Amino acid sequence: MPKKILITRVIPAIAEELLTQAGFEVTVWRGNQVMTKDELIEQLLPCHALLSLGSNKLDRAFFEACKHLEIVSQFAVGFDNIDVAAASEFKIPVCNTPDVLSEATADVAFGLMIAVSRKMFYNHKLILQGEWKQFEPLKNLGFELTGKTLGIFGLGRIGSIMAQRCTGAYGMKVIYHNRNRNLAAEKETGAHYVDFDTLLRESDVLSVHSALTAQTKNLFNKEAFAKMKNTAVFINTARGGVHNEIDLIEALQNQTIWGAGLDVTNPEPMHANNPLLHMPNVAVLPHIGSATVEARTGMARLAAENIISFYKTGKPHTPVNSGF
Repeated sequence: MPKKILITRVIPAIAEELLTQAGFEVTVWRGNQVMTKDELIEQLLPCHALLSLGSNKLDRAFFEACKHLEIVSQFAVGFDNIDVAAASEFKIPVCNTPDVLSEATADVAFGLMIAVSRKMFYNHKLILQGEWKQFEPLKNLGFELTGKTLGIFGLGRIGSIMAQRCTGAYGMKVIYHNRNRNLAAEKETGAHYVDFDTLLRESDVLSVHSALTAQTKNLFNKEAFAKMKNTAVFINTARGGVHNEIDLIEALQNQTIWGAGLDVTNPEPMHANNPLLHMPNVAVLPHIGSATVEARTGMARLAAENIISFYKTGKPHTPVNSGF
């Protein structure tokens, strides 16, 4: 009898094609809404594996109810929605899809940086509102990025590509802070390691590319923003939980920092009346970092290949919990 796989939303067809070709029986949830936890558990009762999009919280209670699962493959790089420790206790490997969306996500960070520095989103709104009347030499001025200092929090693959974009286009100096130094990335990008306070103090643009963990949750808060330049721009394309959104709003309203560019918000989705959406120096996107044909296809392929490899060799390609 073939192993049964549940995919929790419609994703690029390559995933279902690869799994079907490998002999699996695939079910795709085609509902318009994300399944409730109870619906997900019910759908998984006859299944052996889950290909999840990250919209569902897979906590300890979930794994206790689905201890029969043999693997969880996440259609995302982040896995903060999954209790990996609980999965490990039940000997369930959890996988993600790193690297395949690095270029796409770095592009969004780079684009947000430019959009904020020139108030592009706000000026576009002025046209829509019929407020573009005449040339006004001193109105809605931005700033140039050439020669500025880019600070990166989380110099992994995406952060390294962001650094390369910024040094190549604007000759920006790059500093970074990681839990551990990334010597290979330093050599590749010319980035200089600094402590966290120095990162805050010296960055003209501070771009977040870290995972959301207990250590990084709400790390960029009132205290952190107070240490930044009042001319600085904060960019987050990683996870919304890394910044405290109330503190960010206050920092922008009080001109503690100059601007912000967000592809992730806290919470998600953002409410339409959020003050950030109406600030001149802010650009917000609805979590589209991986939204290219190439990235989403690569994510679907890797998510499927993790399952296939696990059943063929006992080892998935990109497990996030140890021992698999």
